Amino acid sequence: MPWPEPVERVAVYLRAAGAESRLEEFSTPAATAQGAADAIGCELDQIVKSLLFMCGEQPVLALVPGSRRADPAKVAQAAGAAGVAARVAKPAEVVAATGFEPGGVSPFPPPAGAPVLVERTILSNAVVWVGAGTEVHMAMVSPLELVRLTRGATVDIVQE
Repeated sequence: MPWPEPVERVAVYLRAAGAESRLEEFSTPAATAQGAADAIGCELDQIVKSLLFMCGEQPVLALVPGSRRADPAKVAQAAGAAGVAARVAKPAEVVAATGFEPGGVSPFPPPAGAPVLVERTILSNAVVWVGAGTEVHMAMVSPLELVRLTRGATVDIVQE
């Protein structure tokens, strides 16, 4: 059975990039990071949330561990938008910037023209799971592959 269109987009990107990854479909939607960790059977820190922020008109994709919250001020600073308030993007802005519905946002392919910020603590995991196009699809990659595939900057962007 073919993947749904958003998931196929992720799969095509991963294949074209020669990524070492695995796509999985789960029977129940993972509406939260904890739900995803429970479905996969992994630690909450191994779930990576793909959060879109708006720094003025500039979309910024922030990748943070499931157990942490992104700090909007740190996101703005790391995106080079110091002095501009960062806010969580509205659903329509998420779709416009990423091509994915909220709840299924994947960092693959990275959004055109949007910086990608990877929380540095993600690198301490052997593997991580990211959204793969819908709320029931996830992709497993190593943190270094995540940084390579997104061309992300490894930074401190979580709340203390």
